Amino acid sequence: MPWIVNCLVGMHDWRLTLLAATVCVTGLATSITLIGMARRSSQRDRFSYGGLAGVLGGLTVWATHFLAMLGYRSGETLHYVASETLMSLAIVVVGMALGIALTLSNDSRLTRVLVAVLAVCSVAAMHFMGMAAIRIDGAVATWDTATVVTAVTLSILAAMCTAIWKRRDGWQRISTNTFLAVTSVCILHFGGMAGLTIVPDPTIRVPVSAITQTSLLIWVVGGATLVVAAAALVTMMSLWGRSSSLNQLREAIDTMPDGLGFYDADDRLVIWNARYAEVNTELAAALEVGAKFRDMLQIGLEQGLYAEAVGREQEWIEERLAARRRLSNTLEQQISGDRWLRVQDRRTAQGGIVTVVNDITDLKRDAQALAEARDTAETANRAKSEFLANMSHEIRTPLNGVIGLTQALARTELDHDQREILNLIQSSGVTLQTLLSDILDLARVESGRLEIADEPFDLARAINEAAHLYGAPAAEKGLQFFVDIDPAAEGWVRGDVVRLKQVLTNLVSNAVKFTAKGFVSLNAAVGRDRDGAAILRFTVEDTGVGFDAEAKARLFTRFEQADGTITRRFGGTGLGLAICRQLADMMGGHLDCESEAGGGSTFILTLPLIAAEAPVVQPIELASSADPHERRVRVLVADDHPTNRKVVELILGQAPVDLVSVEDGAQALAAARLQTFDLILMDMQMPVMDGLTAVREIRLHEATTGTQRTPVVMLTANALPDHIAAGQAAGADRHLAKPFDAAELIALVSELGGESCALAA
Repeated sequence: MPWIVNCLVGMHDWRLTLLAATVCVTGLATSITLIGMARRSSQRDRFSYGGLAGVLGGLTVWATHFLAMLGYRSGETLHYVASETLMSLAIVVVGMALGIALTLSNDSRLTRVLVAVLAVCSVAAMHFMGMAAIRIDGAVATWDTATVVTAVTLSILAAMCTAIWKRRDGWQRISTNTFLAVTSVCILHFGGMAGLTIVPDPTIRVPVSAITQTSLLIWVVGGATLVVAAAALVTMMSLWGRSSSLNQLREAIDTMPDGLGFYDADDRLVIWNARYAEVNTELAAALEVGAKFRDMLQIGLEQGLYAEAVGREQEWIEERLAARRRLSNTLEQQISGDRWLRVQDRRTAQGGIVTVVNDITDLKRDAQALAEARDTAETANRAKSEFLANMSHEIRTPLNGVIGLTQALARTELDHDQREILNLIQSSGVTLQTLLSDILDLARVESGRLEIADEPFDLARAINEAAHLYGAPAAEKGLQFFVDIDPAAEGWVRGDVVRLKQVLTNLVSNAVKFTAKGFVSLNAAVGRDRDGAAILRFTVEDTGVGFDAEAKARLFTRFEQADGTITRRFGGTGLGLAICRQLADMMGGHLDCESEAGGGSTFILTLPLIAAEAPVVQPIELASSADPHERRVRVLVADDHPTNRKVVELILGQAPVDLVSVEDGAQALAAARLQTFDLILMDMQMPVMDGLTAVREIRLHEATTGTQRTPVVMLTANALPDHIAAGQAAGADRHLAKPFDAAELIALVSELGGESCALAA
């Protein structure tokens, strides 16, 4: 390295050397900048920028070399052969252009190493081609091979260092690569010149066509001028592009629908858009470059904008600033005048803060309106539920009297006409009861208040109980009635037995109703769904009237039947199938059908199969009779409605039952404390003391006195699931909804009160 420094300092004019260095730095920095612009440009413009970078880089190195040669103090007059001088320019320009094209097509580290070697080789070729163009009167130039090889090797190593730089763009990359490239060029030039020796040779004469140093100076100055002009052009393009990008960015920020403000690391306002000023109307006058966020908060406090800060202003400011210093912060802030702002603060990598503000006053008002509408809807829903409960109670109470009294009357001696009239009354009562249940179920499904139970039950028993209710009506119409249960479907499963029986009885009832001759069948089997999961498949098939595809499309719609004349021929509301499909969906299954007009129908219900273990039945401990030889059952009935009490008396009057009737819960409690009963039938809604309170008091009395537990049945018109749950919570054992069937009541009394009742059932 000392020989390079000695050549640079001792053998060159420092002024021309400084000029050469200036040209080299300017030109190579511009060329590297053009390479970065090429990388960021489209495919069409990429090689245009690359080609310009190659030409400019080659011209820069060529001008640097010959400017330095003009400053070389040799003591001899140097001349240059024009053709060889121009050839050296062509060599370096082509080499630079090829290297840049290669790095633009593949920017891997290996490629950058190869490009660095190619660039140094082209510069070396240019250098020695330019030196070969030198002519001296009476002398010849020779080189020391070792010095030249060392200079070329060091130059290549310096150029290869550009390959380790990972960042593609930025001033750090440009400055570093420029330094390494200039170093490589300097090592090559001054190292090569250090190995130059001028040997006298009288036979050498300068050709007439050779140009002088003055002419060369004009050439080089022209090349240097092109380099400077290109650098100025690139700088102007870069500044214009940056200005254009900033203008576009500023325009984009100004057109944003959100208010945006940017604060520096000291929380001073740098830039903001028009929307930021519109949202912060009260602070618009204080928005200026350099305004501190704390000062703006203080101005807002002085104007009384923040109601939440009253009485704790400084503490509130510190809390707000602490939240703002987090990496990310979002808050909703109420402003005086019932305005709401959503403020989002995000910290930048340099410690600045970007604040985005939105006016959410309308959203808050809409949310408040929705909340009020929700509350109104919930109130209306509760009112509807209360209305449905009251309607159910008020209709079921007299309906219980109609059905119960007709059943009691049916057990007496009647002539043919009286029996026929009684059957019509009973049929009408059952129809009214079914209609009431359908309407209430539909209302509960729509309101989302209908819940599906999940408890174990005997599947075969449930199927038989649902089907056999319609065995007698089918026989009366002369229909064959089949119930076929696959052995795999027998056993205990989990689900809602009440809703399953409701769907099956509805399907079987419709099949019997719409079939005049032939058969009705109910089949239960185990199958698999598309995913391979076990399912239960219930099939109800009949040979009835059937329906076509158009009717099927609306069959499960509320208040629809397959044919409008069906309502007149067979009766019904069209609610049953709609409720059944909704119940099937709620139980995780599906209800569908297949039919053709006049060819019968097949309804298919599928439900998930969830196996369960048979529960261990805990027998109810009955109250012991005062006289162990007495076989009559003592029953206490509490009901405020005289008709309902009369119905119970008529139904149980034919059984070995001693019946005690009271009008309210208080009387029932007093009777239960005075004597022992085998069974208590308790209404729910009664004056003085309601049934639930009476049951709780009876259970408390039993626990306090240590007497045996008396079975209690809630015999009430309150039939909703909430009512059943309330009865169980109070301590009731069973729930029998009005209107009830006489056989149901006798069976219940027989089961809970004693076997004697079974004799009269």
